[in-house]
Amino acid sequence: MSRCIAILNGGGDCPGLNGVIRAVVRAAVLQRGWRVLGIEDGFDGLVEGPRCRELDIRAVRGILPRGGTILGTSNRGNPFRYPLTDSDGNISLCDVSQRVVDNFHRLGADALVAVGGDGTLKIARRLSHLGMPMVGVPKTIDNDLRETDVTFGYNTAVGIVTEALDRLQTTAESHHRVMVVEVMGRDAGWIALESGIAGSAEVILLPEIPFDLDLVCEHIMRRRQAGSRFSIVVVAEGAFPRGGSKVVQATAEQTHGLERLGGIGHFVAGEIERRKGLETRVVVLGHTQRGGTPSPFDRILASRFGVQAVELIEKHEYGTMVALRGRNVVSIPIEHAVDGQNLVDPAGNLAWTAEQLGIHLGR
Repeated sequence: MSRCIAILNGGGDCPGLNGVIRAVVRAAVLQRGWRVLGIEDGFDGLVEGPRCRELDIRAVRGILPRGGTILGTSNRGNPFRYPLTDSDGNISLCDVSQRVVDNFHRLGADALVAVGGDGTLKIARRLSHLGMPMVGVPKTIDNDLRETDVTFGYNTAVGIVTEALDRLQTTAESHHRVMVVEVMGRDAGWIALESGIAGSAEVILLPEIPFDLDLVCEHIMRRRQAGSRFSIVVVAEGAFPRGGSKVVQATAEQTHGLERLGGIGHFVAGEIERRKGLETRVVVLGHTQRGGTPSPFDRILASRFGVQAVELIEKHEYGTMVALRGRNVVSIPIEHAVDGQNLVDPAGNLAWTAEQLGIHLGR
């Protein structure tokens, strides 16, 4: 029986999104003779319009190696707290979820594939409770989603940061500097920890381990006294000092969504210079980690996730999310996926490995 399904991306972009779109279209169109509609700019496309386009085989040709998403995305389009401006220019957060449900049904689609991280999947769960047939695909470079061993985009991000650290090693050594590298990681320090190990960092600061700046400075000074006159410090954007708080550029109220982190790298660098008088520089990799060509691992994982999502729709298994468990792609209830986060275990093997290598974790 011919069917019509829709797909959207929510939250931040990351390498591999186009791989999921391509896989959904090819599995649906080539193997089942279905139609696929692409919703533009995340849930915004269902609040306004709806805004969508037909996705056939020609539309997804050549997009597997491309970063970003051909559909666009938004990390502010929560239909349960959607910013609307009144005639006086005042912005208020309104529940427009019923409008989303109505617009979805206007499309004549049988199911929606929602590709996103924790925020997007929480929205998907609530819309599922309102009767929308929903299948989730986990996406986040932070790798902070529970119930899946890894998310696509993460492998590429770790590779990008590792390459940057390799390049910074030589310039730091040449000038005998401390280089502080701020990377993404709001609540989970996976990118900082794995890239820091791979990139030979001397200090790694994580959101899961409040750091002691005195201990960090002592470690750097011991290295200098031992003849290593440079140091690489990797700090996740969500890291914070013991007894302190995260550094933010804008609050959740100002952004009408999530707080915007940023600045911890400059804080750490300033403290190292102030306390020890060492020449210190800051590199903020920022959205560089999100862009560019996805790694082969992420292309394959994205493709597997997209194909499995179509399979779940064919079986009418809604309210579920695809996930990687070991070598297998499985399905789990979306409820389980958004019930908590996948965080670095401060007492786990990866943190222990870093410390056994002589890497200081700020504790």
